[in-house]
Amino acid sequence: MVTAGTYRKAHHFREESRLSFLHDLLHDLLLDLCAEAGWALEAWAVLSNHYHLIARSPSGDAESLRPLLRKLHSLSAREINRLDATPGRQVWHNYRDSQITTEKAHLARLHYVHANAVHHGLVLKPDQYRWCSAGWFEQHETPARVKTIYSFRWIAW
Repeated sequence: MVTAGTYRKAHHFREESRLSFLHDLLHDLLLDLCAEAGWALEAWAVLSNHYHLIARSPSGDAESLRPLLRKLHSLSAREINRLDATPGRQVWHNYRDSQITTEKAHLARLHYVHANAVHHGLVLKPDQYRWCSAGWFEQHETPARVKTIYSFRWIAW
């Protein structure tokens, strides 16, 4: 699981159009970079000043995570700065990653990421927030799996 924040927690993406741009940019880059490095993206949430993601590493090897995130942050920052005509501005500050080692922690963190916008008071239900994987998840998983994951208590960190 990865959480990354913007530099000085700046809300670069408050407006809906900006959040859509960031989500699409990060989502497309993540899909490409994860595929390139052999990671399987499981869940994501993009908010105005941070994002969360859960991905499964190739064969339990997490060594490629740092270069993947470095490339994600570099490419996305360049594109965001191009949009704002602010070359060289620092967009991303840091990230925090943790290895999920138990099934219970995995399910709880899936719930946390899918419902992050609910946690921040932006929507009432996870699938109402367009800039996360909850809608996709709810459409592609069985109702029993959705119910199971949403029954787990959020584990932030």
